[in-house]
Amino acid sequence: MSSPPTIAQSQQRAQTLGLARIDAQLLHLHALGRDLHDRAWLLAHDTDVLTDVQQHRCDQALQRRLKGEPVAYITGQKDFFGLTLNVDARVLDPRPDTEILVEWALELLPTAPQKTHRVLDLGTGSGAVALALQQQRPAAQVTAVDTSADALAVASANAQRLNLPVHFIHSHWMDAVTGPFDLIVSNPPYVADGDPHLAALTHEPLQALTSGADGLQDIRQIIAQAPSRLIPGGWLLLEHGWDQAQAVQALLRQAGFEKIASHQDLAGGDRCTGGMKPI
Repeated sequence: MSSPPTIAQSQQRAQTLGLARIDAQLLHLHALGRDLHDRAWLLAHDTDVLTDVQQHRCDQALQRRLKGEPVAYITGQKDFFGLTLNVDARVLDPRPDTEILVEWALELLPTAPQKTHRVLDLGTGSGAVALALQQQRPAAQVTAVDTSADALAVASANAQRLNLPVHFIHSHWMDAVTGPFDLIVSNPPYVADGDPHLAALTHEPLQALTSGADGLQDIRQIIAQAPSRLIPGGWLLLEHGWDQAQAVQALLRQAGFEKIASHQDLAGGDRCTGGMKPI
């Protein structure tokens, strides 16, 4: 009978089976009941031998990951823009690329405002974007919307735990929202129905991913609703797919927006597109 592995050996096995090093570290910290930020502890204890219970927990987490389940769902946590969010299968796993949307929004929100800026986050999911903006701009009035009551439960729990006063509304896009807002941001569904990449995303809520035959159905609706909810000079910022920037720019142009631009993600592709309502 083989002897129980050390922490280092268990992590190496996970990587041999195809896990990224960071995933192996996070899953081991979770299985061992440690804080997910405590990677230094893993290094300091890499020769510790796992107990049978610990090894079983590590193996369970490893098997879930190998079946494609996001690490965030297994650990129940995800870091986003300096905040630790609680997440589960009711919401999308927040992506680092979405931090580009937050950074652009912060550029448009002055740090010492002359007035209270009203911000709307559409399709808030876990609350990632709304909570990051509220944390970075405490004077802003941030409202977050989602059509999923389950998602709003996750987001509002995150807001309460982080003590951030975001206001939540159950609505299909802006149907139940009047405004006016200085800034509207959204990371909406933008994957085309039947996209082959969906096969790797079976653990995440499909309604938060897909948007019609070309992936632009929800973006069209948001762009149509936004002008009546924005102040003159207000901005609409949208995250979208890697190949959708030109289409989104055209839709914004058709809706009368000005100063239309796109911002690139970490891989150098156009990831967010936005425009300003004419003054």
